[in-house]
Amino acid sequence: MDVLEDRDRWNAEYRHGWLAHFQQTGELDWDRYHRPTNKEVPAGPGLDLRAARLVLISTAGGYLKEHQEPFEAAHPLGDYSLRIFPTSTTFDQIAFAHEHYDHRAVNEDPEVLLPLRHLEQMHAEGEIGCLSDAVISLMGYQPDVTRVLDETIPAVISTASDMHADAALLVPS
Repeated sequence: MDVLEDRDRWNAEYRHGWLAHFQQTGELDWDRYHRPTNKEVPAGPGLDLRAARLVLISTAGGYLKEHQEPFEAAHPLGDYSLRIFPTSTTFDQIAFAHEHYDHRAVNEDPEVLLPLRHLEQMHAEGEIGCLSDAVISLMGYQPDVTRVLDETIPAVISTASDMHADAALLVPS
């Protein structure tokens, strides 16, 4: 099963519609943007989380403010790169570069989009086997779905595989 059904049609609509309009006018006209839709949900086999190594994936645009470059939050076509940081990182070391959600809640309680301490508690209570040593962070504003499929997802999978993750928790912003 394809992650994106009828990829070529979506890509043509994106390139000749929304992207072409942006390139001609500089205007982000979301009425022209066709969100991808599938008739079938891509899924894999289930597993027992109590025996799994879980990796946290966040689309909140979190990065280590002292050691990593922020995401290009203002880029009109998005930022498709990743930032990796230890799950033991304290929240005062993390900043968020993402212009497409209201930051009030995450500024008040970072657990809203980075539930690290909650996941540590779940591990202590035996609800998950263990938590990976690092968080995979990205900026969720990525309008080119083909770039997400060709760049972002393979980078996330490779990084999660290097962490020996069995399961992932994706927390969207």
